[in-house]
Amino acid sequence: MKVINNPTRESWSEIVKRPVLDTRFLERTVANILADVRDNGDAALRHCAKFFDKVELDVFEVSEEEFVEANSLVSKELKDAIAISKSNIEKFHAVPHEQPQVIETTPGVFCWRKTVPIEKVGLYVPAGSAPLFSTVLMLAIPARLAGCREIVLCSPPDTTGKVNPVTLYTARLCGVTRVFKIGGAQAVGALAYGTQSVPRVYKIFGPGNQFVTEAKQQVTKSGVAIDMPAGPSEVAVLADDSAVPAFVASDLLSQAEHGPDSQVLLVTTSENLIEQTLAEVQNQLATLPRKQIAEAALKNSKAIVVDNLATGVELINEYAPEHLIVATEDGEAIAEEIVNAGSVFIGNYSCESAGDYASGTNHTLPTNGYARSFSGVSVGSFTKKITFQRLTADGIRNLGPAIEEMARAEGLNAHERAVSIRLANLEAEMQAGASMPEQQPGRSRSDQMNLAVGEAHGRRQSNDSRRVSDD
Repeated sequence: MKVINNPTRESWSEIVKRPVLDTRFLERTVANILADVRDNGDAALRHCAKFFDKVELDVFEVSEEEFVEANSLVSKELKDAIAISKSNIEKFHAVPHEQPQVIETTPGVFCWRKTVPIEKVGLYVPAGSAPLFSTVLMLAIPARLAGCREIVLCSPPDTTGKVNPVTLYTARLCGVTRVFKIGGAQAVGALAYGTQSVPRVYKIFGPGNQFVTEAKQQVTKSGVAIDMPAGPSEVAVLADDSAVPAFVASDLLSQAEHGPDSQVLLVTTSENLIEQTLAEVQNQLATLPRKQIAEAALKNSKAIVVDNLATGVELINEYAPEHLIVATEDGEAIAEEIVNAGSVFIGNYSCESAGDYASGTNHTLPTNGYARSFSGVSVGSFTKKITFQRLTADGIRNLGPAIEEMARAEGLNAHERAVSIRLANLEAEMQAGASMPEQQPGRSRSDQMNLAVGEAHGRRQSNDSRRVSDD
């Protein structure tokens, strides 16, 4: 890790930069994959599976036999651990459904909003060097609680053409409806466009590498929604002398081991803490199975000394980390000053791993500084809001003149007419109710009412014209 001592504010923008690939190569490669999937469907997926995953697949959907086999391969101990995680996530995310509240904005004008589930959602679960079955819990549980009708999951196969058994076990446990053996940008394309095998969905969720993130962003141009631009994992630790160096080192490494493009950041008021933490990092690296991956990520990472915690908070808010650990005295007060972070962990015992697996919050979080404007996944991510309004006769009488005035000012005469014709109808009805003439021979009562409406509408237009002329 690079150590930086009291950097100037002018240098902060450079400090908070994340490691990135050559974006021109990234964008072009992903665009080519997506175009192939869009145009050639399953044939493109077979080509990608052979080229990227080194496996030849005839069928992409996971069979019932594979689910049964996966269930038998998962130990009771792991099943029990997953059950605890599932229970906590359900407790945290199972908020009462919002009841529509009708607001009378003007007498006779009633407005309300209803929450409805997104019908078809796609979940992407990374595998790569570490099958992230925990992501199934984080995505499928809120989707099911939201009431999504179709929950489709894609995850890369191994070289034998199988999806990780724990991923399959967890998918079945959490209510996923269909699972496909597809990874990378091609999985995003399959979910976005649909193929002969894979159904098209309306919104795509899930973390992934920079190719997956780029694919998610590109398919939004085709009208598919995404949860957020969730890329390589990252953590920041804000610490003072009360932090435990061994704990801090373990938290930094827990994110560094995700991938070589991950990044970790230590911001502290204590040079002594940096020295002890970096020594602990080396000690713990020695026995880490994913040592090479973590070492590559640490080359992208920084340890920064600041004068005081207030400056540290400002720097953290500038960085906007995916995960933030606040290991300071009076951590809760410090955490209240954080406005840009995906998820915050307060105190020496609040390891980031808790949120990744079982505390109950969600680990699908905005990365790469997107925590400035995006939230992590929740039940609300799987729903949409529909607004309703109902105007009574009194409502259009009361609000109509304001609508007409605004429509005239914008030059949208058909908008104005949609109001004025209704007001004229009400005027005609009122006059007709007061003294409806005898039905004329050969003319129905409906025809007479339409004629009265036309006359009333003409009078309103004439009055409006005189008013505009007078003005």
